[in-house]
Amino acid sequence: MAKPRVFISSTFYDLRQIRADIDQFLKGLGYEAIRNEEGSSPYGKEERLEEYCIQEVRHSDILVSIIGGRFGSESKDEASIEKYLQKGSISQRELRTAIDNQKQVYIFIDKNVSAEYQTYLLNKGNDKVNYKFVDDQRIYSFIEEIKNLGVNNNIKDFETSEDITSYLREQFAGLFQRFIDNQRRVKEINLIAELERTSKNLNQLVEFISNQNKDQQEEINQILMINHPLVNWLRVKLYIKYNFYIVGYNDLNQLMLARRFNPQGEVMDPGGEEYYTWTRNNSDGTTTYIKISKTLFDYDSQLINVLAANWKDSMAIVNHINPMPFGNDNDLPF
Repeated sequence: MAKPRVFISSTFYDLRQIRADIDQFLKGLGYEAIRNEEGSSPYGKEERLEEYCIQEVRHSDILVSIIGGRFGSESKDEASIEKYLQKGSISQRELRTAIDNQKQVYIFIDKNVSAEYQTYLLNKGNDKVNYKFVDDQRIYSFIEEIKNLGVNNNIKDFETSEDITSYLREQFAGLFQRFIDNQRRVKEINLIAELERTSKNLNQLVEFISNQNKDQQEEINQILMINHPLVNWLRVKLYIKYNFYIVGYNDLNQLMLARRFNPQGEVMDPGGEEYYTWTRNNSDGTTTYIKISKTLFDYDSQLINVLAANWKDSMAIVNHINPMPFGNDNDLPF
């Protein structure tokens, strides 16, 4: 089974214990941790070691970047130097590569370095300032670069490796929840696409029959009525598994009688809409009440064609009514 590949990027000597702790944390989750000192990156003799690290970043799913007080080894990549107008470190190039390749990135900055970064901003451009928590001022210029990126990368201060692992645990849980939501959306999108294909095929069929058989209006009407929104509603609410169609009120009434629904005449709701009504007494003592809007029928009581987009929930209503429970005789007022 494929595992998420997580590249741990940082300077080595000052952060090796934190790197080891994160490595164990990731392995405990069943992830594949990529750490150069553990031989996780395959090296060859054709290129510099730096290039093989960059290849591993491109092949990883997630990059965890840890920025401490040491600048680390300088990158030899000429293109990177030309782009950023100064020499960067290998770990800085790893982070830039992950961002350029749209990897999921988590950035952690040593708390002391992060606090002193504010001092850097106040003295930016003054090379005479000595900083306590970094060995190279370029670390702060790089922090400024990533904070000004247009993408929404996670940047978090840390004191211990536990600060990092706790935050990553919450973030990975969020990624998994997002994955579940996306899977649900994929099913919904597939269902919508299938309905669109069915609708397109139906429209093509109707168009074909219309063009080839202009005198056969009855067949065309039958196709339309089989797919009428009211017929689809009845098929679901009455649990009808076969195809049928309705021409007018008489057909509808016969269908309701076959399903043991008795006509109750016409009613008008408070909003002024008129309905045909039917009721059925069920074996569990409940009563099912169905109302079909008269607006679905013309003056001759024939069903009129309605597009699915114009269908309203108020055009057909079903209610299930429970019988009133018998009260206690002791509750009677006499």
